[in-house]
Amino acid sequence: MKHFFTILGGMGTIATESYVRLINHRIKISKDQDYLNYILVNDAQIPDRTAYIKDHTKENFFFALKDDVEKQSLLKPDFFVMPCNTAHYFYHDLAALTDIPFLNMMDIAVHHFMEKFPKEEKIGLIATEGSIFDKLYENSIVKNGRKVELGGNEIQPLVNELIYSDIKENGYVDGELYHRILRKMHDDYGCNVILLGCTELSLAQEKAPNHPYNVIDPQSILADVTIELALKIRNGMDVNKAVSKYLYQD
Repeated sequence: MKHFFTILGGMGTIATESYVRLINHRIKISKDQDYLNYILVNDAQIPDRTAYIKDHTKENFFFALKDDVEKQSLLKPDFFVMPCNTAHYFYHDLAALTDIPFLNMMDIAVHHFMEKFPKEEKIGLIATEGSIFDKLYENSIVKNGRKVELGGNEIQPLVNELIYSDIKENGYVDGELYHRILRKMHDDYGCNVILLGCTELSLAQEKAPNHPYNVIDPQSILADVTIELALKIRNGMDVNKAVSKYLYQD
């Protein structure tokens, strides 16, 4: 297979399915051969990311991802994507394992926010407790001169219910709950833009997009970037030249 990319997925499986569905349905096609070439590694056995980030006595999820990256690198994909925000805790360690370009979904999302909303001084962040705890999004946003609003103590339990109880455990998106979280972040905490720092929240956005709030959806943005890069490479652009636009150094 020529000109393919590798998706490091399974974190969780339903969210990965959402990302794959986006790239399959957003690409313009008139025949089977117009779809993108990719290998999906749906490693559903990767240990819980948030559990380890909050408590290093828990099983470290790095080694499962390390194994996936090393094995996939032997196949020489054009680039890697990892549609899981929380797993980016080990992004730099994983990228260092391979010469294959490895897109950083978090960096891409933050730069998209800055470009699309240049006058917004802050952004609301809803995410897993792991992504909140490691402050990767918060540090990146603050470093670029913006502020982060996490909301009050009532927000995280609602987000956890949506991510874990509804989506991860039952495969169900509670659109009303998702909209209630966005409404509270907007109305109670003055967030004109809200970043969805978990791919289960991206799934909620895919399934329940009928709301008036501005969201930054990293998985959706990554899907668009994936299509852009894959088509450029298929059409003859050098891989490193194609991906360099999205390998931010700041």
